[in-house]
Amino acid sequence: MAEADRRRWDERYATRGSPPRAVAPPRVLARYADRFPVAGTALDLACGQGTGAVWLALRGLDVVGLDISSVAIDQARDLAHHSGVGDRCRFDVVDFDAGLPPGPPADAIMCHKFRDRRLYQAIVDRLAPGGLLAIVVLSEVGASPGPFRAVPGELPAAFADLDVIDAGEGEGQAWLLARR
Repeated sequence: MAEADRRRWDERYATRGSPPRAVAPPRVLARYADRFPVAGTALDLACGQGTGAVWLALRGLDVVGLDISSVAIDQARDLAHHSGVGDRCRFDVVDFDAGLPPGPPADAIMCHKFRDRRLYQAIVDRLAPGGLLAIVVLSEVGASPGPFRAVPGELPAAFADLDVIDAGEGEGQAWLLARR
């Protein structure tokens, strides 16, 4: 399945073209931009074209962005370079079916529009003490059920060991912002 996923996402990113040069946090998290650290390390899971990772690097973080698509990773590297933060960003192709790759604790973890319940505990374990988790996933709340959508209440339940700053569901999205 991972190879089929890789091909599907490579095709999607190849047809999408280059990412926008203006970077920002995911829209639902923009009102919490001041809560994100301005120093330390960050991990961007399923980083896609790198807009979130580059935004974190522009804030001052050293960022590792991971995605299954080599096309997206190439686009993310290009965006980081053109944004002047190529030295603060590292991007790698990763198959999350094999789990979250090992690495040091992160001061921030961002995960936008990617959900794999098998990784929830690994994400918590990877957060440094006081680290910030910002996760946005597709949700059944306000949308049709589906295999890639979180069920109502899934994120607060999955990350119950963290100190939730805010969470919400609606219009086909669920999101959570929390500290370890």
